[in-house]
Amino acid sequence: MNPNMKNIALGLLVSFACASALAADAPPAGVVNLVSSATLEVPKDWMSVTLSVTRDGPEANAVQSALKQALEAALTEARKVAKPGQVEIQAGNFSMYPRYAKANTISGWQGSTELVIEGRDMVAIGQLVGRISSLTVARVGYGLSREQREKVEGDVAAQAIARFRVKAADYAKQFGYVAYAIREVSVNTEQQAVMTASPNVRMKSMSASSDESLLVEADKALVNVSVNGSVQMSR
Repeated sequence: MNPNMKNIALGLLVSFACASALAADAPPAGVVNLVSSATLEVPKDWMSVTLSVTRDGPEANAVQSALKQALEAALTEARKVAKPGQVEIQAGNFSMYPRYAKANTISGWQGSTELVIEGRDMVAIGQLVGRISSLTVARVGYGLSREQREKVEGDVAAQAIARFRVKAADYAKQFGYVAYAIREVSVNTEQQAVMTASPNVRMKSMSASSDESLLVEADKALVNVSVNGSVQMSR
């Protein structure tokens, strides 16, 4: 074959291959990317209180015994009102470590232990905390219970998906198409705290004869669900 003809044939093959590659990489016609979301503000229905105590002394066994005694006294009181889902109790972190003198010798021991009380019955938890005298409040937190979170996420997701479908149908109509099919989609859930004043957490005497009770006021959470995806519009 003539060398010139060979070069022409090779050039045609390269051009055809490039054109095929570009055609394969080109996005299909009638595809639109969409984003929709829905948000719901809900009160937090789960409370968690961490109580703690610290003890120190010259002997490790004595410190450990004092911590155990303080924790057992708190557990004895807490077990009276413990109820699954409403008031749940569990031992928290426990630590023991030595204190050193200048000569790098152990001069004593210090330890701490925790009790975690959590559940949906915030009033009962507040009253229980007020009756425990062997430990003190270290942290108070709020959140959504698993049941509440799953329910809210399901409701918000349904709203976000419905908005996605309405938006897809509306865009298809505006572009002159009569129908659409979902190509790919992802659903993402996010929970955020509502920016409000700090929750009310304090100790206050309920009456002259009653124990002090932890008064609480849970804040709210924003549950947001976003739907991202693409649809193929058709005529």
